[in-house]
Amino acid sequence: MPFRSIRLIRPQDVVWVLVFAILIATLPLADAPEVIFLVGLGIAQVLEPKVLHSPRGRIFWILLKLVFGFMLIGYTQGINSPYWAVLLLPVVSAANFFGVVGTLVSTLLASGAYLTYLLFIREWSEVNVDLAVRIATLAMVGNLASILVEEIREQSEQHRRTAEQLAHANLQIREAEEAMRRSDRLAALGQLSAGLAHELRNPLGTIRASSEMLGRTLSTENEVAREVAGFITAEVDRCNSLVTRFLEFARPLQLRRDRADLAQTLDRAVLAVEREVPGVAIYKNYQPDIAPFPFDAELAERVFYNLIVNAAQATAAGGTVTVKTRAAAGSVEISIIDRGCGIDRKQLDSIFNPFFTTKPQGVGLGLAIVAKIVDEHGGKIAVESEPGKGSVFRVLLPTEPKTAVISSPDVP
Repeated sequence: MPFRSIRLIRPQDVVWVLVFAILIATLPLADAPEVIFLVGLGIAQVLEPKVLHSPRGRIFWILLKLVFGFMLIGYTQGINSPYWAVLLLPVVSAANFFGVVGTLVSTLLASGAYLTYLLFIREWSEVNVDLAVRIATLAMVGNLASILVEEIREQSEQHRRTAEQLAHANLQIREAEEAMRRSDRLAALGQLSAGLAHELRNPLGTIRASSEMLGRTLSTENEVAREVAGFITAEVDRCNSLVTRFLEFARPLQLRRDRADLAQTLDRAVLAVEREVPGVAIYKNYQPDIAPFPFDAELAERVFYNLIVNAAQATAAGGTVTVKTRAAAGSVEISIIDRGCGIDRKQLDSIFNPFFTTKPQGVGLGLAIVAKIVDEHGGKIAVESEPGKGSVFRVLLPTEPKTAVISSPDVP
């Protein structure tokens, strides 16, 4: 609490306290009303930025200072009062909060309040001050304060926009760096996979042929040996399938951009997933006015199938997965939403990396290939997830070929 109180005290508050303390110190001890008015003005000036920040609250403080100033001037010689300058306090406050209109209204109110003391004089000879100069001073100070506040607001708005632009630029730089790192990893891994797959195909073929020959030559009584030969053949087939997936990952994609209907492509992917994961309901929420646009429907269907099947497998039986589309500034956004187990935050940056998987039997190439296909289309893929609450995968595909990025053969 003491530290909080210190933070509430601004350097300006100290200045105001000193100003009003000096004014009070110069007064005679018997002049209690004058002290009360000065104290009231000082309290209002210090509390104004801390209490009642709404427009009505600010109007209250302006009127309160105007009343205290009016009473102080009336008590001290009226139109000839040396305290006429306290009327600048409500004028400057109005200029700070309400701009040009507020400045004009507060200046008129302060000037009118001050000039009402002319009603209490008998002859003009009793007026020993230059009223025109004082009224002009109120207007000039209020107008200058309004101009200064407006310039400060414009500069603050410019700084805010600049900060937003810098934040957006930093985000784009981080995304570009991440995409470049992923592309470098994919390129190096693709070359390694291609070479490794080529070297493995021949020995795997030899092993398979040998196991089949061994299985045919073994007698029917030696069931154990025949079973082992069958195991060898099955494992060789599994290795061949893995090598094939490596080659698919390493091989440069040849996009066939034909004008296709996105909804039909999604429907085919949804139908395939419904057959594979029957216990999960898949809802389709398509924006109806998305016109056909050029993209590789076969590869895109593979992207959507992988994402939807992952969402369905992460969802408990009886749960739902939503596939949603919407047009977005020269692109189409496809969202796959599930309420499944979610993804740990530590794994979000790695899920599109090849060979990263959380599935016991997974290889870790599914999402890597998905990201590669999306990149080849010149699109983007992003994921938002929270453990225990589900995930949202968003794919952004450009609707015009000219916005697509053409990748080199070695860089997916």
